[in-house]
Amino acid sequence: MPDAGRLVLLATSHRVAPGLLNRAAWQLLDGATPVLAGAADHPLGRVLADDGVAVELLSGMAPAAVARELLARAAGGTVVWLVADDGDIAVTEALAPALAAAADAGAAPEVEVVHGSYDVPGARLLDLVAVMDRLRSPGGCPWDAEQSHASLVPYLLEEAYETVEAIETGDVDHLREELGDLLLQVVFHARLGEEDADRPWSVDDVAAGIVDKLVRRHPHVFGGVDAPTAAHVEENWDRLKAAEKERASAVDGVPLGQPALALAAALVRRVDRAGLAVEVPEAELPSDVTRDEVGVVLLGLAAAAQRHGLDPEAALRGAARELADGVRRAEPSGG
Repeated sequence: MPDAGRLVLLATSHRVAPGLLNRAAWQLLDGATPVLAGAADHPLGRVLADDGVAVELLSGMAPAAVARELLARAAGGTVVWLVADDGDIAVTEALAPALAAAADAGAAPEVEVVHGSYDVPGARLLDLVAVMDRLRSPGGCPWDAEQSHASLVPYLLEEAYETVEAIETGDVDHLREELGDLLLQVVFHARLGEEDADRPWSVDDVAAGIVDKLVRRHPHVFGGVDAPTAAHVEENWDRLKAAEKERASAVDGVPLGQPALALAAALVRRVDRAGLAVEVPEAELPSDVTRDEVGVVLLGLAAAAQRHGLDPEAALRGAARELADGVRRAEPSGG
């Protein structure tokens, strides 16, 4: 009885370098005749050519015709079809009726799928970068093409606030969506950075920078520094950060443009960590006060200020700036 043959659909991830195939894929390609593809620009084409494996094209054919051709070629031998990045859905769907017809004729080859490479964790980030590049490039989106770092600031803030809201409401699905929107802002700004004529930078530079910072700021993980508690970690972090930034004051680097309440809290944290003898106004609250109770007190203060014709945001921001100035005066270098 003649060998029915074998048709192998070789699927690979376009998010992985084309040459990074597993052993099973290379063994398959070394023994297969022929190796077929639907387009000349298949990612594996150049890699296989360099390795001496010829790739024959079935271009310009309808999916049903490709399916019949593959089954015919597989009679009596092993044929490999290089699956396209989109999964060749039309071809694979056409294979089912073609295979049934071949079986009725007593000449159906074995058909199997071999995965030559898989996505690595984080691989879909490459898709986001590619989509952003398409949107920003000529022929892409007119709105995206008009944006700048400055014009995107409101969206960055809005997405950050929406992410916080998703966390506070405990909606995990909403959080995942909002984190995607926030990630888009990072990738968008990085794409703009690539277009800087004087000092271009990319999303890879952004990622490299934060990786280096995390390793540098965690010597207790990546080095020999002992930091058994979270308090030790924060102390090391602040010390390393101050040295890197060459900051003269404990409050240097606190963004004064953030919302006043967040600004005030950040400044107080810096004062407490630095152990400075700076007088910080403090409302009388019981030791067992809850977050909800503090919220009510703050809401009451905001309401009272508003009813007296005062802007509570501006009032707190002014007090926070006074605190920052007081910290600098209290420090040894402040005179």
